[in-house]
Amino acid sequence: MSLQVGDQAPDFKLYSSDLAEVSLAAFKGKKVIIHFFPMAFTGTCTEQLCTMRDNFSFYEGINAQVLGISVDSPFSLAKFKEAQNYQFPLLSDFNKDVSVAYSAFYDEFVFGLKGVSKRAAFVIDEEGKIAYAEVLENAGDLPDFKAINDTLKA
Repeated sequence: MSLQVGDQAPDFKLYSSDLAEVSLAAFKGKKVIIHFFPMAFTGTCTEQLCTMRDNFSFYEGINAQVLGISVDSPFSLAKFKEAQNYQFPLLSDFNKDVSVAYSAFYDEFVFGLKGVSKRAAFVIDEEGKIAYAEVLENAGDLPDFKAINDTLKA
């Protein structure tokens, strides 16, 4: 069952590209924007996260935390973060538990790859509730950044 606005966001603990454990609970009292993406170093994923990078001052200015999550290893994510100069944590959902919990998961993706995060965006409010949820079936589509920003401003 997919998560809806008003639902409690599933908590998680994942390792970042810096090999630090990051939990959603650590950001209680702060808005959090979670971007799930299928694979590091691919065109649309890079565009999705670069949009967040290029608007980072807006998120910083409203005290919101940006997180990127994929099933890539922390080591691949470290190279991706370095190559694109992302200022926010990239988290490895290598075991796929968080992608499944957020219903942002392809059982089967392109080229016969199994178990890949769907492109998705969530805004979690200061109390840990979902304020915005968008899970895209087509990996070539981008999240609605205007709707995300409008939710953050509300």
